[in-house]
Amino acid sequence: MEDQSPHSAETGVTLDPLASVIRYHEETKHQFFRYARSLGYLDWANQPDPFRRFEGAPLIPLPMLEPTEDPLSPAYVDLYRAGAIPAQPVTLRTLSRFLEFALALSAWKQVGDVRWALRTNPSSGNLHPTEGYLLLGPCPELARTPALYHYAPKEHGLERRADCPQEVFTHLSHAFPSQAFFMGLTSVLWREAWKYGERAFRYCQHDVGHAIGAARIAAASLGWKLVLLEGLSDDQLNHLFGTNRKEDFLHAEKEHPDCLAVVWPAKEVTPQTAGGPEQIPLFFEPHILDGLSQATWYGRANRLSRDTPVPWEIIDEVALASLKKSREHRFLDVSRTGSGVERGTLAEAETPSVHDGAPSAGHIIRQRRSAVAFDGKTSVSLASFITMMARVIPCAERPVRQRPMPWDAITWEPGIHLLLFVHRVDGLSSGLYCLVRNPTKVDALKEAMHRDFCWERVTACPADLPLYFLQEGDARKVAAQVSCHQDIAGDSAFSLGMLAEFDSPLREHGPWYYRRLFWEAGIVGQVLYLEAEAAGVRATGIGCFFDDPVHQVFGIKDMAFQSLYHFTTGGPVDDPRLTTLPPYGHIRSGGRRA
Repeated sequence: MEDQSPHSAETGVTLDPLASVIRYHEETKHQFFRYARSLGYLDWANQPDPFRRFEGAPLIPLPMLEPTEDPLSPAYVDLYRAGAIPAQPVTLRTLSRFLEFALALSAWKQVGDVRWALRTNPSSGNLHPTEGYLLLGPCPELARTPALYHYAPKEHGLERRADCPQEVFTHLSHAFPSQAFFMGLTSVLWREAWKYGERAFRYCQHDVGHAIGAARIAAASLGWKLVLLEGLSDDQLNHLFGTNRKEDFLHAEKEHPDCLAVVWPAKEVTPQTAGGPEQIPLFFEPHILDGLSQATWYGRANRLSRDTPVPWEIIDEVALASLKKSREHRFLDVSRTGSGVERGTLAEAETPSVHDGAPSAGHIIRQRRSAVAFDGKTSVSLASFITMMARVIPCAERPVRQRPMPWDAITWEPGIHLLLFVHRVDGLSSGLYCLVRNPTKVDALKEAMHRDFCWERVTACPADLPLYFLQEGDARKVAAQVSCHQDIAGDSAFSLGMLAEFDSPLREHGPWYYRRLFWEAGIVGQVLYLEAEAAGVRATGIGCFFDDPVHQVFGIKDMAFQSLYHFTTGGPVDDPRLTTLPPYGHIRSGGRRA
């Protein structure tokens, strides 16, 4: 087997993978005196195509479902009420709705002759490096045999990439709940590097997190569960997705393997259900992967850019260094025996009256947008703010199966905390706050930050919301300054930085854990995006911020904690020059698909 240790093109020295990841993180920080390296201009002639297709792979169109058609979307608030949504069977229509809410187009925007698509899953710069795959057993409306499919969002269809042996799914059906299928994600790193240069690897990982969050919420809308299979290695994912097949990517930009999740109707996971396992594996047995390697493959990836992508050695280096090489035989207890989900916590309790009469989950998902500017005057009610913060609390003290959606999708201990710049939240003083998403980390955060922060528990919040007031004052200017001088961070009702437990987890788990930190931050972002829409405001993720100046504002001096992603929420200012068009008008105009 060839050596896969990262190699520095600058020094010619083979680097330790952990050292390589930390080097990447440090060198791609934005500072007041310099930004992370990029081309410094946009090569529009070489902009990557946002839509990957596999030429020669059969395309199966999915039904174009109106919001009023089955399966109907539940109320948005029911997504967070345990057991409120009955499980739907896995059919072509429910798969169509699942992918619509997870990865599909949500609208087109147009100004003059220029038009671009928006999607239900957010993306840095709307560049969409994330590709989606489904591994499905026989589905009468789709195919009689198991197969691996690539999702084509522009066509809302499934490209059949590989025929998989039936015996593989016979084994999987014994190990996983009835009607379980698998969703995979990969990244085309070049799509982000084209615009953002060396910092692009970070943004690709944000977008994986956005997509995981979007998929988990889409699954919840159908009464389904979703959990990442964290026992798999990236080499196994490469074989599973076919992203290691050089002949299929001969002249095309390659895809980087990210993750695989199992999805299943929640009603199947009970001790009373015949064949319903009480534990599911977070891995595939070797014979299953061997069987998948015997698949017949279809199609070749299209080339996305006219010219060869600009090489960024440090991205290649960190992508290699952060590969997950380990394989673990881990299981997840998914039974409900004697331990039903606890009621009464913020994340699962009856939603405050501010959301009474809220629209459907589908309406909120379809209307989600990234704000481009805020009005500098809209405030957020305290009830809305509390609800937003409650949604991102993972209840880390619980077993994974008992955590609130979407935090039951990830099996690692949550390690992201929120540094808040509060500008206009009714009932809260302006200033700096900290939401500690894992209450056991309060002392570590106190130790890491300024000694003169007061760390007062916000009494206006419920007792199980660990929100701390740090320092009073007008934080609008500093919020904008540390967010690359972007007014949107100061004109909002509040903005925040997502602070990750950094050094210790990387050393404990390995350099591959670097990507998981960004994924968790992306899931937080997706939850907050939808919560903003539900509260009648709007949000946007901010990938451009001055890393160490953010740390200095809060007194962080070492690598124990690092800020990975910023976010801001407020009253949006729309651009009147833009026209909004329906997501699939280009298909329906040629005749409605059944």
